[in-house]
Amino acid sequence: MTNKLNSVLLIDDDEGTNYINRKIVENADIAHHIQTTLNGKEAIQYLTHTGIYEQLAYPQPELILLDINMPVMDGWEFLEAYHHLEESQKTKAIIVMLTTSFNPDDKTRAEKNANISGFKYKPLTMEMVNEIMTEHFV
Repeated sequence: MTNKLNSVLLIDDDEGTNYINRKIVENADIAHHIQTTLNGKEAIQYLTHTGIYEQLAYPQPELILLDINMPVMDGWEFLEAYHHLEESQKTKAIIVMLTTSFNPDDKTRAEKNANISGFKYKPLTMEMVNEIMTEHFV
């Protein structure tokens, strides 16, 4: 891909899932920077340059892959906190929920949330990455 994203943010409490998703995104060669966080609170800190990310310089994400069920701050709580961020902190990122939840209420809730651009079922695949890129960035 010639036009790479500046950054992709992966939010999932499972380190193994983050590792695999990072490798898939790396192999898709769609981003200059890939950041992983283990819950919504860490992701908000990343976006706002606070907490453990206070002293770090990094690009804001253009794509966020968000899990639903996480400890500390789940995907829904992240979306609520994200909604209240300053516009400069949101960077108009495309947010795609990436989940194992087959609860139809989760999909319906995601479809009603203006901050969510897509809803995909795990595991992440190269085909899914290509679909996201084609739909939102090409």
